[in-house]
Amino acid sequence: MVVSVTNQAPYTPDVNELLANEEMLTLPDVAAKLGIAVTRVHDLLHARKILAWRNAAGIRQVPAAFFNDKDAVSKYVSGCITVLSDGGYSDAEIFAYLFSEDDSLPGRPIDALHGHLAREVIRRAQAAAF
Repeated sequence: MVVSVTNQAPYTPDVNELLANEEMLTLPDVAAKLGIAVTRVHDLLHARKILAWRNAAGIRQVPAAFFNDKDAVSKYVSGCITVLSDGGYSDAEIFAYLFSEDDSLPGRPIDALHGHLAREVIRRAQAAAF
């Protein structure tokens, strides 16, 4: 008997594993990095300019990779999150997209968003999301 795989949900990597080796910032750390109040960080999360993931202890953390070398939220990271969110991706799927290796880039989309491949990553996100 052959089992059809077309009705199965696509494999989504474990976000905890993907973020295990990432530098993660607590919300107060993000506020200090950006020079704003923690309540403004909550506004950024609500506006989906950045995303936070709860660690095993339940503490919300933001990957340091979301920020550029000037300690600001990367406009390309924020743009990619917006495109994927608008396309119906969950937070877990967005983290999986950004932090999973992609041999065609090469590397991970999150790293490419800080270089000359940023527009390509966003183009691919648009194609994947719609």
